[in-house]
Amino acid sequence: MTQATPKFDPARFKQTTHAQWQEAAEAWHRWGPLLERWLGAATQTMFDMGGMTEGSRVLDVAAGAGEQTVAAARRVGPAGHVLATDLSSNILGFALESAKQAGFDNVEIRELDGERVAELPADSFDVVISRVGLIYFPNQLAAVRGMHSVLKPGGRLSVMSYSTADKNGFFSLPVSIIRDRAKLPPPQPGQPGPFSLGDPAVLEKLLVDAGFRDVEVRTVEAPVRVESAAECVRFERESFGALHQMLSSLGEAERDEVWRDIEEALQQFEGSGGFVGPCELVLGAGTK
Repeated sequence: MTQATPKFDPARFKQTTHAQWQEAAEAWHRWGPLLERWLGAATQTMFDMGGMTEGSRVLDVAAGAGEQTVAAARRVGPAGHVLATDLSSNILGFALESAKQAGFDNVEIRELDGERVAELPADSFDVVISRVGLIYFPNQLAAVRGMHSVLKPGGRLSVMSYSTADKNGFFSLPVSIIRDRAKLPPPQPGQPGPFSLGDPAVLEKLLVDAGFRDVEVRTVEAPVRVESAAECVRFERESFGALHQMLSSLGEAERDEVWRDIEEALQQFEGSGGFVGPCELVLGAGTK
């Protein structure tokens, strides 16, 4: 008898994701300078596509440690406002701390599941952003419909995700190695993940299906530039909770060996200028 393929359990996935980010919050905050160097230019493009200007009211969904939240607060100025939401209270604490340290008092935080932003007042934001967060939502359509509902008429949504695995070797190589060594099955149908919105046509359809018009999708290069493959591995090992979850069935010695294998594989991206990890992002925006 053929064994049935296990069904994806969104509730369990969210519980695991919450635990991962509660634990990885400090590391994600600590690596903030790298995140800014890596994603900063693309983040500004995301803001441009969302029509974010001085005085805008902004909702940042899956805000994480808030590096892009602070950038949004800087752009909207004292007349604007940014509400940062995330599933993890620990990581949101770092977002608020970063905003205060940068001198911004126009930032608030709220612990909130990204699929439940419709609980916020309708027609209350000029711009909604989500940077590399929507890809991990089990019900992406429900999430985007919620974002649509809280926008003012004419408001804009602007999101960022990774493109396809073949264009993101810095991340897809570790995922592939871990999946092989831990003998993990392929992703289950409906399971979210880093490359779930990698095809621009998929992201465009998602925004259209959620009710957005004037939808625009573009790809941008955003290579990960650090000193070495070893530094990239430290970043991913400390900050990417999903990779640790994939390794959970292995013993400590086996996990260490896998990380050594990952570092060796990533060394192909080292050169005279250091490590340059391939990364391509997809940006999508639409108007309510």
